[in-house]
Amino acid sequence: MNFIKKIIRGKKAQKVYRIIFKLVGFLPKQRNLVIFESFHGKQYSDSPRAIYEYMKDHYSDAELWWSVDRRHTDLFKEMELPYVKRFTLKWFWLMPRAKYWVNNVRLPNWLPKPKKTVYIQTWHGTPLKRLGVDIEEVRMPGTSTEKYKKNFLNESLKWDYLVSPNRYSTEIFRRAFGFNGEVIESGYPRNDYLINHSQKDVEQIKEELNIPLNQKVILYAPTWRDDEYYSVGNYKFDIKLDLDKLKQEFEDDYVVLLRMHYLISENLDLSDYNGFAYDVSDYVDIRDLYIISDMLITDYSSVFFDYANLKRPIIFYVYDLHKYKEDLRGFYFDIEDKAPGPLTFSTSDVINQIKHLEANGIPEGYYNEFYERFCYLEDGYASKRVVETFYNN
Repeated sequence: MNFIKKIIRGKKAQKVYRIIFKLVGFLPKQRNLVIFESFHGKQYSDSPRAIYEYMKDHYSDAELWWSVDRRHTDLFKEMELPYVKRFTLKWFWLMPRAKYWVNNVRLPNWLPKPKKTVYIQTWHGTPLKRLGVDIEEVRMPGTSTEKYKKNFLNESLKWDYLVSPNRYSTEIFRRAFGFNGEVIESGYPRNDYLINHSQKDVEQIKEELNIPLNQKVILYAPTWRDDEYYSVGNYKFDIKLDLDKLKQEFEDDYVVLLRMHYLISENLDLSDYNGFAYDVSDYVDIRDLYIISDMLITDYSSVFFDYANLKRPIIFYVYDLHKYKEDLRGFYFDIEDKAPGPLTFSTSDVINQIKHLEANGIPEGYYNEFYERFCYLEDGYASKRVVETFYNN
């Protein structure tokens, strides 16, 4: 089986794929065909999902398909979504003939964009940590700094539109991605749901996850570390948050949801924390976890930019701040001074901050400066603005 996989994913196979893709790409475009993909075909989530759902409701003429990793088709079957498995004959027939691609990460390096295809890159977060060519030294497996940056620049040349959540991101994206095309500065489509959701949505999600309606929810959503990995695309994560201490302090009132980054390959064993800690890393879309959470704990993940739209407490658990800031990535703004919440460096710090927030709440106007810089475009209509910009233009 591994031998067959190596052949399928090998360089010779990729050359064949590229030739097939190019040839089919010369055929006339299907004018209303839109192909969506989220996180390498592994999820039905993020801004591609928001754009898909908006188009499904408002554009009956559009033919909408999802490009899906073959290991993740069960979800799309269960939700009765139109999908095609990546790198199958049907995919090679549909993808090059689609008029529009909507994606939130990079496509395979070998994949050429046909001349008349319109590629909408939504990306997947407001940048805190350095991106693309702004990373001084790349420490990811299977690449070098020079190769990584070259591949990033080659990818961005394929984009016709790049979605940006705010002016701050637009300036960084243009430089970090080497992008000179049209930026749709619209707010993030994925955040429309945070603005438009209802209390009924909250109750349904809690019931689905078997969380008692009267229990408060802490969402822990850390990012990945470039230099901690098993292999290409499989990153380690050693949880430094002491769940025993959290359980001892808060199990009567809270549950904790652990949401690992999509690149992290750990399988969490939470059998000792039944009813208190839940592994929701494979949950369909983090947007649902945001709206049921009363508080977010994160580190350098871009999730806090989105969560800030809810104006709920955020705690930053940054036990390796110096290493991450100085050695791994570096930041675009001073998190120590500008973070919309307290920085903590141990589980005891986290517990004290939770208790402080319980007792005092968030000070009035606490989020105002941050919100006005990063969230000012989030009004629930970003998907509409994006689709009206690219579709049939």
